[in-house]
Amino acid sequence: MNKREQLAQWTSLVADTGDLEMIAQLQPEDATTNPSLLLAAARDERYRDLLQQAADLSRALGHQGEMDWLTDTYACLAGQAILERVPGLVSSEVDARLSFDTRATVEKGRRLIAIYRELNVDPSRILIKVAASWEGVRAVEILEEEGIRCNVTLVFNQTQALAAAEAGATLISPFVGRIFDWHRKNGMVIDTPEQDPGVLSVRDIFSTFKARGLDTIVMGASFRNAGQIEALAGCDKLTLSPSLLEELAADNGGLKRILDSELVAPQDDWVPVNEAAFRWQLNDDAMASDLLADGIRRFAKDQHALETLLIEEGVI
Repeated sequence: MNKREQLAQWTSLVADTGDLEMIAQLQPEDATTNPSLLLAAARDERYRDLLQQAADLSRALGHQGEMDWLTDTYACLAGQAILERVPGLVSSEVDARLSFDTRATVEKGRRLIAIYRELNVDPSRILIKVAASWEGVRAVEILEEEGIRCNVTLVFNQTQALAAAEAGATLISPFVGRIFDWHRKNGMVIDTPEQDPGVLSVRDIFSTFKARGLDTIVMGASFRNAGQIEALAGCDKLTLSPSLLEELAADNGGLKRILDSELVAPQDDWVPVNEAAFRWQLNDDAMASDLLADGIRRFAKDQHALETLLIEEGVI
């Protein structure tokens, strides 16, 4: 077996792309989207028809000319198209500009699920993607209680991860590559995956979740090279770019399982994460606080760019 096939024995593989043709070609189990990927798809001539379909659906739902409805219908139509090409789940992200507003995040999550229902998409195949701010985690708690499953994204440290899991999040996305980039930029020499703070962070989160019996799925994200992926073989899920999926498929070398929940000793007592602990521990972690803020800004910028594109194309 090639390395992709070996990895798939222990880990569910997720495509990190909005390219429908590539998803069909790669045949991952799940796929995830974000504002950056949706913007790239909107700029692609092959998928311009989705923009008109979004305008038509917004009009049919009684919201013609409303930008937030147009971008939401576009996201859901893209999600629907992806689900026609994967057997599992797709993640649709809440507007990053709502990351510090619990009520607005909850309302946006409900709206996205309502649009998917209009499209006759099974809501159990949707994960609502929410940033790992304190307000985002509280929104996830409400949505999960309502049966709306969530993916908590932009996770950069254990405190964010635990807060999300304790809130009942279905899945979290810790970002390996961005942690790696931050430390390299700040002078750390990283020669192997065993020295990589991004890899070590996901291993730590995985082990802690399994030790505490937390059901939240750990999905490593944001990879820079295949070595990082191989160092997390056995993680619940990994979301990978098409180029990295293809690189693994082309490599017939051996692959060793690194993470295995059966080998993690149980931990019986711990202190749940409260708001004060969350805010202090995020503040005290320069890397995590920098990257959470940067990630939210990036996604907000791409959301704004998508809205500008829709205006320039005369879709709204």
